[in-house]
Amino acid sequence: MTQPSAELTFQQTIAHHSRSFALASKLLPASVRRDALVLYAYCRRADDAVDLAPREAQPAALVALRAELDAVYAESAGAPLAEDTRAAAERDPITRAFAEVVRRHQIPRDYPQALIAGMEMDVAGMRYQRWADVQRYSYCVAGTVGRMMCHVMGVSDERALQHAEDLGIAMQLTNICRDVLEDWQHGRLYLPADVLERYGAGDVAGALGGPLPEHAGLALAIEHVLDRADEFYRSGDAGLRYLSPRCRLAIRTARLVYSSIGDELRARGCDPRVGRVFVTTPRKLALAARAAWDTLRSQRFADPSPKPWPPTAT
Repeated sequence: MTQPSAELTFQQTIAHHSRSFALASKLLPASVRRDALVLYAYCRRADDAVDLAPREAQPAALVALRAELDAVYAESAGAPLAEDTRAAAERDPITRAFAEVVRRHQIPRDYPQALIAGMEMDVAGMRYQRWADVQRYSYCVAGTVGRMMCHVMGVSDERALQHAEDLGIAMQLTNICRDVLEDWQHGRLYLPADVLERYGAGDVAGALGGPLPEHAGLALAIEHVLDRADEFYRSGDAGLRYLSPRCRLAIRTARLVYSSIGDELRARGCDPRVGRVFVTTPRKLALAARAAWDTLRSQRFADPSPKPWPPTAT
């Protein structure tokens, strides 16, 4: 059983790293909120274990994460663990709690395994040549989280899972657009080469390691990716009908807050040098109120035969 101190750790993790998700999590039903916080804490800790490690230690951090995942799923299946693996897992309340969530909600191993594969792309310093490469990365680090959240909310219909995946991808694409300057300073560029070339900025990646170039094509490429994100947000919206009203309210709030980051980026001309975009607390509360209204309306005018709508990759 998770101890109260561990519960506090989960709450502090989301409050520190994502105020947007922290607000949305408060709107979840209590029966779902705790496991959603555990899922967030696991994903956050896994990301930090790799991203905050010295570059030379990152491959070993990936190996450790995969061994930990072996332990989580072996325990879920009732298999015996090696003594050192069991001891390490027992010392970590996040790993223990995540193992409980995996077992209780039957979360497929493919999802956290793909999450770690996305982190490996960062460690390898992958250059994203095509849109499909960026979409694949976004699936690994965020679409998988959407799918895991579906299981936590008690939904396993494949149509719902696809919409949840698309919502996660939309949020990651928004992150990519918001963090161009910050990622550049860490030697990373997630805008795909084919999109940059479309707007005359195909040579930008050659300047990695130096100051971010002043190039009009960068803003146009960011706007293009935001437009693609909107397609995935629309798919996420189509999946809300599979959720209970309280879960729908929480997820709709997170969606509106995240997509408003893209709105603010557009208002700034998609210039990556202007500074990091934040959504103010009053704006978040207004968006939560809008999500509540949307949820009430969707209950009244619910479609009895929902149909999937995955966006087409181009």
